[in-house]
Amino acid sequence: MAILTTAGFLLAGADPPTRKPAAPAEKLQKATFAGGCFWCMEHPFDQLPGVVSVTSGYTGGTKKNPTYEEVSAGGTGHAESVQVVYDPARINYQKLLDVYWHNIDPTVKDRQFCDSGHQYRSAIFYHTEEQHRLALKSKEALEANKPFKGPILTEIVPASQFYPAEEYHQHYYKKNPVRYHYYRSRCGRDDRLKELWGAAAGHV
Repeated sequence: MAILTTAGFLLAGADPPTRKPAAPAEKLQKATFAGGCFWCMEHPFDQLPGVVSVTSGYTGGTKKNPTYEEVSAGGTGHAESVQVVYDPARINYQKLLDVYWHNIDPTVKDRQFCDSGHQYRSAIFYHTEEQHRLALKSKEALEANKPFKGPILTEIVPASQFYPAEEYHQHYYKKNPVRYHYYRSRCGRDDRLKELWGAAAGHV
């Protein structure tokens, strides 16, 4: 990645945090979030200690094995999303929720920043009733303490089949840093996050 101005993002040449060995696969858990362009949602989770993997993909719709072209055109019902595999012994779901909220604009429906359409909605896809409870609790806390005036329009819905995106989308911010930064800047993502969250924008 070349440069990033949002708080909490690595600068060019910075090494990612060293990760300890993950827990056995049967003890790992999944969390799935939609926050607009999945390129921009990978990095906040990717660098968290306790996160094992972050995968860009599509979920929440009806089309089986959708392609990027189909999802981005609308009509599949899917949202661009990220699926986070994490070790609950090292990082809890509440922390993932906190990072999620501070990397999206929860005040708009069917859009995020410069991308509009149902495929760019913000949503928390819960995998367990405990995740459902914690997601609702975090939304209620945000409603009570939010630093902005707009309502919270982010969906909290059950997780469904998650389809990994094409390989060229995975960790795009690493593979194509110049194009990634151009898109992120042009889309006004960082400016809007700072407007909403102030110093906590992009919080990790």
